[in-house]
Amino acid sequence: MVATPALAEKPAVTSRPGRRPRRPVFGRRDHLIALLLIAPAIAYFVVFLLYPALAALYYSFTDWDLRTAPNWVGVSNYTDLLFDQAKYPHFWQSVKVTLQYTLIAVPLTLGTALCQALLLNTIRRGANVFRLLLFLPVVTAEAAVGAIWRWLYDPQYGLVNVALGLVGIPRQNWLNTPELVIPALAFIAAWQCGISMIIYLAGLKGIPASIREAAIIDGAGPVQRFRRIVVPMLRPTTFYLLVTGVIAALQVFGLVYVIFSGGGGRSVTGGPEQSGLTYVLHLYLFAFRYDAMGAACAMSFILFVFILVITALQFRFLRQEAS
Repeated sequence: MVATPALAEKPAVTSRPGRRPRRPVFGRRDHLIALLLIAPAIAYFVVFLLYPALAALYYSFTDWDLRTAPNWVGVSNYTDLLFDQAKYPHFWQSVKVTLQYTLIAVPLTLGTALCQALLLNTIRRGANVFRLLLFLPVVTAEAAVGAIWRWLYDPQYGLVNVALGLVGIPRQNWLNTPELVIPALAFIAAWQCGISMIIYLAGLKGIPASIREAAIIDGAGPVQRFRRIVVPMLRPTTFYLLVTGVIAALQVFGLVYVIFSGGGGRSVTGGPEQSGLTYVLHLYLFAFRYDAMGAACAMSFILFVFILVITALQFRFLRQEAS
């Protein structure tokens, strides 16, 4: 019997070193479709965000009045804003007003939002109606809000003074007394805390019911449960609202502009003794009332750097995790 020779094994096919496998054709088509889908967002970012920001950065180093060609002045706008009080007498006043407003409005807004969320979390029927009513101030136009609160703060016929009179507190001239302007504005900000309330309410819904039940079984009262369970579990939510609230407070403009414009085409000065002259309102006046667009652009980048530093410090020193 003749033995047949064994078939030789085929050598294994090895790919060339350094050569990438060829991608399927449909992958390229998917990439093209993805690029087409995000093209509108990219175009919006470039045209309406990136280009204006770069242009503002350029104009911040120029002397420009919106009518003539910009004149390059280097860092003079920045140095004059920071150190020349004769040329820019109200710059540091606007910084002071904005910081005072932030220190009052942000804690007041967060406290009001948390109280509203706690109340809504206990309602079993009609919660959607109350949630809608409390959220309405957020979606109301700032022009309408400003006009309404100017009437509410009226020293003679405003409902705020009427309510204070019922408890024996004398009438106050809220918007014409320098010491009361910032608290009045902060109270309006707390009234518009609907977004923070919704976020706090979502955080409360995310607390496991088993933790509350275990605390009740152990004999913890409402105050202890709030301190030991609710506050620690809401720490990430509070941190997020604190960061975004500070950023929003440092950029407050529309409400202050409407309240202190006075209508009839009168100039905006920021209230009595510039007690309501916020930073962005001051920036607006330089850009469109004083024909100093270069200085206004420099102010915008000073604010950008300040917000960046404040946000970084918050991330560095404030606890974000729930304990």
